[in-house]
Amino acid sequence: MTNFISVQLKKASEVDLAKPLCKFIQQSYPGAEAQAEHCRAAEELSRLRKSALGRPLDKHESSLETLLRYYDQLCAIEPKFPFSENQVCVTFTWKDAFDKGSLFGGSAKLALASLGYEKTCVLFNCGALASQIAAEQNLDNDEGLKAAAKHYQFASGAFQHIKDTVLSALNREPTVDISPDTVGTLSLIMLAQAQEVFFLKATRDKMKDAIIAKLANQAADYYGDAYKQCQYKDTLPKEVFPVLAAKHCIMQANAEYHQSILAKQQKKFGEEIGRLQHAADLVKTVASRYDEYINVKDLVDKINRALAAAKKDNDFIYHDRVPDLKDLEPIGKASLVKSTPVVVPLSQKFTDLFEKMVPLQVQQSVSVYNQRKADLVNRSIAQMREATNLANGVLASLNLPAAIEDVSGDTVPQSILNKSKSVIEQGGIQTVDQLIKDLPELLQRNKEILDESLRLLDEEEATDNDLRAKFKERWQRTPSNELYKPLRAEGANYHNILNKAVQADGQVKERYQTHRDTIALLCKPEAELNAAIPSANPAKTLQGNEVVNVLRTLLASLDEVKKEREQLENDLKSVNFDMTSKFLTALAQDGAINEEAISVTELDRIYGSYTQKVQESLKKQEELLKNIQNAHQDFSKMKQSNNESNLREEVLKNLAVANDNFVELVANLKEGTKFYNELTEILLKFQNKCSDIIFARKTERDELLKDLQQSIAREPSAPSIPLPTYQTTPAAGSKPAASPAPTPAPRTMVGTKPQPPARPPPPVISAASSSPSTLAPSGTAAAPAAAPAPTPGASAPAASTAPSQAQGPPYPTYPGYPGYCQMPMPMGYNPYMYGQYNLPYAPSPVYQTPGQPPYPPPQQPGYPFPQQPYYQQ
Repeated sequence: MTNFISVQLKKASEVDLAKPLCKFIQQSYPGAEAQAEHCRAAEELSRLRKSALGRPLDKHESSLETLLRYYDQLCAIEPKFPFSENQVCVTFTWKDAFDKGSLFGGSAKLALASLGYEKTCVLFNCGALASQIAAEQNLDNDEGLKAAAKHYQFASGAFQHIKDTVLSALNREPTVDISPDTVGTLSLIMLAQAQEVFFLKATRDKMKDAIIAKLANQAADYYGDAYKQCQYKDTLPKEVFPVLAAKHCIMQANAEYHQSILAKQQKKFGEEIGRLQHAADLVKTVASRYDEYINVKDLVDKINRALAAAKKDNDFIYHDRVPDLKDLEPIGKASLVKSTPVVVPLSQKFTDLFEKMVPLQVQQSVSVYNQRKADLVNRSIAQMREATNLANGVLASLNLPAAIEDVSGDTVPQSILNKSKSVIEQGGIQTVDQLIKDLPELLQRNKEILDESLRLLDEEEATDNDLRAKFKERWQRTPSNELYKPLRAEGANYHNILNKAVQADGQVKERYQTHRDTIALLCKPEAELNAAIPSANPAKTLQGNEVVNVLRTLLASLDEVKKEREQLENDLKSVNFDMTSKFLTALAQDGAINEEAISVTELDRIYGSYTQKVQESLKKQEELLKNIQNAHQDFSKMKQSNNESNLREEVLKNLAVANDNFVELVANLKEGTKFYNELTEILLKFQNKCSDIIFARKTERDELLKDLQQSIAREPSAPSIPLPTYQTTPAAGSKPAASPAPTPAPRTMVGTKPQPPARPPPPVISAASSSPSTLAPSGTAAAPAAAPAPTPGASAPAASTAPSQAQGPPYPTYPGYPGYCQMPMPMGYNPYMYGQYNLPYAPSPVYQTPGQPPYPPPQQPGYPFPQQPYYQQ
């Protein structure tokens, strides 16, 4: 019944890969050593292709491994060699796997100068060979079932990958065998066969019928879908269609059969008959239509026997109504398979032959380009931030916009109120105090983690040095001081980072102390803030003046420039572009890389518009600040000036500066907190690394100590003294010394002495008394194992010899053993006394007084319910 579909391999024409690749290498690599190394790799690649495609492949794992290695190598060289008709031109010719050709013409084939075409065809052969290997597996053991399922799922994934990528890889119509429709159908067929393998394993392992029915029903669905996809197409060989149709019916019949067993267990005898009738019809269809492809005689006999028995029981006992087929509840589905995704490398033994193929010029060019890009971005961002700080400083020195908002001279200007509100919303002075308070704790935590990590290294190194001094040359392992050099260098680097962070924290704290009082003033309510600002009336007569209106307009424009600048900074940081492909293309076309010209051109193309916006923003701010200063001069001339107004203006300036410092301090402190938290994660990883290596060293140390102690113990402490001959030679007729192992309790041997009457059978629990090698179904109690047979080499005690001392009760040597073990009696054996004791344990006569009722026997551990007493007949 287990006829599986395997796919034929495509045939490739011979191609010399070494010559065109070596030519490209010689043109692109000036160094003789590099040329020789890569040319050898090209020749090795050509030999690998001949080994994978130039000979018939055995249906074996080694052949598949060769194909996979070649496919991985193709994927590795694809970005390194410009395979095309005008550069590295290699034409690959492949025949259609399913086209057998005609009498006057060969089979269909396609030749393309495309590495993507070669990859597609090689991957097709990988899937095809995997299907052939799976079909050759022995499905009577677990190893064969697992291997078959693995290969079918891999084949399904390979064909699915071809379906998704073939059109983009070829840029033209492919042959029929690798067309998306064909490989899509093949992928589904392989998936169906993998599901069938899981059904066979579940059946072999005697899993629950409900699970087996779901597995079979899912396999039937897969086969049905595959049959529908290729039913009206001639893309696959004709013998595939009847096999798919037969497998669909067989899997559905198996699902109905196992579901009928479940119905019988649930006392649904009518449903049992209905499902068996449906299963019988399905296999009858297979036997009549597809007998030449699949033999279902055993399945037909099994279903017919079950159907006859079910009908007989129902006719004579149950008389349950048999429901129609349409009234039967649908069987559930359970899929245990999925297409294995194609993730390079596929081969476990793959090594890139062109691992060093990327030229040093390209790497250097990319590095220099990245430095150029970083300098450009950082320079632009620094210019914008510097301009923003300059604008804030100029406005603060001019007391703007507070000066033009100070109408009455005895109220707080609106801009100061806005700043105060913003500071209070961010937590004010308490936020800064808390952030500063948290920094030492975060710093201390990081120091403790680092110190603990280094302490672990120090302790283990000291222990290693002590043991090395003690055992000297016997202590043969790598010294800890050499092994920990990279870790100690990493730890020293973290120490330097923490020291620099401490210095930065000190600068932030010093700056905070300078502006703390003014920031605290900003955090006060409006009334207290107003009371702290000296009263004056400097600008009351200027309200509505044209100069004041001009200043307000200029300040609004400057705020708009700042907002645009923040967005521009984010845009500059988010731009990313990989130049590797550009440099590789330039190297392939020109044979050399003009890094400066390429980098400058690309940077100008990518960042030119951003740089222009930065310069426009700076220029616009410069004009605005110039106009603001001129307008403020006119404003100052018209404003009434006195000591009170000057003092008030100075306080307002300080409040504006305090706001700017508060914003910057909070940003710096939050950045510091984030730095310490991120450093904590890094240090924890460092600590785990130290702990792991120390644990490994400790394990190694314990093993080495154990070996050394054993070797020392085996060494003789004094010369061996020969024993006399009479002490070493056993006397005639004497027996060898007994084994130190304890002698097990004697068991009854057939034929050694008369046996007592047969004891009553134990209560019947279930039909779980199967062989111990059979896996018990999940969710059921395992049956008690049969008593092990006596070891052939063990000597049984004489039946007529009484033991020299009282023996312990012959309890079983493992839980659940219900058997009877005879104990030698010190008196004449009376078989008719057997019924006086409860089974299965006979009490020892040493402790039994004649006429005294026996003690209740212990509960047998193997029985899940109380033991039934035995009554004498």
